[in-house]
Amino acid sequence: MNSLYAHHALLPQGWASNVRLHWNEHGELSQIEHDASLQAHGHEYEQQAQWVLPGMSNLHSHAFQRAMAGMTEMAGEGKDSFWTWRDLMYRYALHITPEQIQAIAAQLYAECLRHGYTAVCEFHYLHLNQEGSFYVRPAEMAERVIAAAEQTGMGISMLPVLYSYADFGEQALRHDQRRFSTNAEEILQLIAALECKRNAQVEVGVAPHSLRAASISQIRELVAALPVERPIHIHIAEQQKEVDACIAYSGKRPVELLLDSGLVNQRWCLVHATHLNKAEVQGIAASGAVAGICTTTEGNLGDGFFDLPDYIAAGGRFGIGSDSHVSQSPVEELRWLEYGQRLRLQGRNIAGTQAQRKVGDFLYQAALQGGAQASGRKLGQLKVGYRADIVVLDDAHPNLAGINSTDVLNTWIFAGNDNLVRDVYVGGQQVVQDGKHLRQAEIQAAYGECMRSLRAL
Repeated sequence: MNSLYAHHALLPQGWASNVRLHWNEHGELSQIEHDASLQAHGHEYEQQAQWVLPGMSNLHSHAFQRAMAGMTEMAGEGKDSFWTWRDLMYRYALHITPEQIQAIAAQLYAECLRHGYTAVCEFHYLHLNQEGSFYVRPAEMAERVIAAAEQTGMGISMLPVLYSYADFGEQALRHDQRRFSTNAEEILQLIAALECKRNAQVEVGVAPHSLRAASISQIRELVAALPVERPIHIHIAEQQKEVDACIAYSGKRPVELLLDSGLVNQRWCLVHATHLNKAEVQGIAASGAVAGICTTTEGNLGDGFFDLPDYIAAGGRFGIGSDSHVSQSPVEELRWLEYGQRLRLQGRNIAGTQAQRKVGDFLYQAALQGGAQASGRKLGQLKVGYRADIVVLDDAHPNLAGINSTDVLNTWIFAGNDNLVRDVYVGGQQVVQDGKHLRQAEIQAAYGECMRSLRAL
C-alpha cells in the first residue's frame, strides 16, 4: 500500500477534506490529491481514515533513562533537586550494557510511536564501557540505539554528545561520569563511524552536552568540522544553579555566553533554556534556533517554567521532547506546556497568536515545525517531498464523535487521558495498528528481561 485516503487531513494550510496521500518506495510523499473521491476495489474500499495528521518529532531523548522512570520518586533526607536526581542517574548509567540499551531504546521508541511521535533526536552520551574505555567498535552504543530505531521503525537523528568536563572552568570529570568522557576529536571520530548509518530514516548530528561540560573552543571545533546541514543540540540554562555558576565563571549567563560566540543559527536546538532574561528570549528567537522544551521532565526535576508568551511574541521557534521519559506522549508535553503557563501567569489560553487562537492547533503545529527543524530532516508536514510520517486518530473514540475538524486538536490535547492514536506510519511503513506496535510482544519481552536483570543489581 502506497496511499491513504483521508476524510480529513491536517495539511500545511490547515485541515482539508477528501485528501488522498501517495508516497513512493523511498517513504516520501509523492502526490497529494485534493477533493478526491473514495474508491472501491471490487467489494472493498481503499485504505481510509477519518483524522490524519503529520507525526510529531521528539526533539530530545536520553533513551536509557526510560528504564529508571518512576524509580527516583522518593524523598531524601535533605532537599531533593535536579542535582540529587542526577547522582542517582549516574549510578544507574554505570551498569547498562550495549544489549540492554538496545532493549530499553526499542521499548521507548515503540511507546513513543504508539502515542504519535514518529521521529526522535537522541542526545546520546553513554559512549564508553563500565570501566570508562571505548568498546572495540567505538560507536557500538550509538549503533545499538540506531538498531532499536530500525527495529521499531522510528526515524532518528543521532546526536553523539561531547562531555569533557564536570563544570565551568574545565573541571575534571567525576569518577561516576567516566562512561561519558569524550573530547572533540573522539566525537568527530564517532560521527565518522556512524556515517554509514545515514539514510532517509537516520541522520547524524552532534551535541555538546552543555557549557558546563564542553568549552566554547571545543564547540567551535565541532561546528567547523560538521557538514553544514547537520543539527546541533545543547542543554542550556536548565537550572538556576547552572546560571549562577556560569555568571561566576564568565560574567555572563549561559544563553548570553553562547549567543555571544556567534555560532548559533537555525541548525541549533537549545534544550530547556528554562532560566532566561528578556534579552536572551529575544536573542534565541532572532537566531532562528529552536527552543527544546521538555515539560514533563522539567516538571519532574523541578527545573522551572520556560518563558513561552514572550518567546512566542518574539517569533521564537520551539519543539517538544520527552527527555527522561517519565512520559512518552506528545499530548502530555503540549498539555503541560500550556498548563504550566496558566499556573505561572494565573490565566488561560496562553499559547496562541492573532493568526491562530486555538491553543491546541497552535501548539501542535508549532511543535511540528520546531521538531522537524531540530531533527535536520524533512518532517512535520503532509507535503510532497516530505517523509510519509502519518498519525491516524481513533475516530471511534467518544471524544471524536461528531466533532468538527476545527476542534480535533484541542480535544485530543486537552480532553481526557486515553491515547487517541490508532495507526502510525513512518516513511510510509505502518508500525502501529489499532493502537498496538506491530512488534510489541517481542520488544516488551526483551525489555522485561533487561529490567529484571537491572533491578537485581
